[in-house]
Amino acid sequence: MHEAPVVLVHGFASSFHRNWREPGWVDLLEEGGRTVVPVDLLGHGDAPKPHEPAAYGDLEGGVEAALPEGQVDGLGFSLGARVLLTLASRTPDRFGRLVVGGVGANLFREDTTESVARAMEGGDLPSHPEAQAFARFAKNSGNDPAALAAVLRRPAPPLTPEMLAAITCPVLVVLGDKDFAGPPDPLVDALPNPTLVTLKGVDHLATPTDFGFIDATLEFLGAT
Repeated sequence: MHEAPVVLVHGFASSFHRNWREPGWVDLLEEGGRTVVPVDLLGHGDAPKPHEPAAYGDLEGGVEAALPEGQVDGLGFSLGARVLLTLASRTPDRFGRLVVGGVGANLFREDTTESVARAMEGGDLPSHPEAQAFARFAKNSGNDPAALAAVLRRPAPPLTPEMLAAITCPVLVVLGDKDFAGPPDPLVDALPNPTLVTLKGVDHLATPTDFGFIDATLEFLGAT
């Protein structure tokens, strides 16, 4: 049976290579018979890195442009999960299955990213421990802090429960019980066809390499 390609969308300040290839996701999916569609979000990895927030107003359009014809499955982490959910709410027929990790109630909270953006530009670290982790993570080799600050300041419309209600495909939500993005309930409640997997003892930044996330995803996508 032909299986849909899987588009992989990484988290903030990461890349396709760092988020998906290095931990082994790509090899495992391909061994499971799936074709992987690689994406580097604008401002990340090998993609262009403009410094103007307005350039990042439609990250979803960049992902859509990378998609092959026909229906695909999607796997996204953190920012990548948000982008995939937004894109799927616009074009629900394009997706057969979605897996979103590292997102939950944070999708509906008031934006607090400006302190992280300022820290990446050389300002003081934010007081929130998770925001501190993001600010440090953004300074990893290969990142452009000014571009990532612009990503955080992009003119992105909020993701609402009404938008998520348009996503008709099955969606696997994977969230660590120590992840600041939780709890998962508001996201799960907004989706018409959700499945929730909770990772015990796992925080946000540890999620992409967690075997529980990997195993649940491969099973959900039928790539085992």
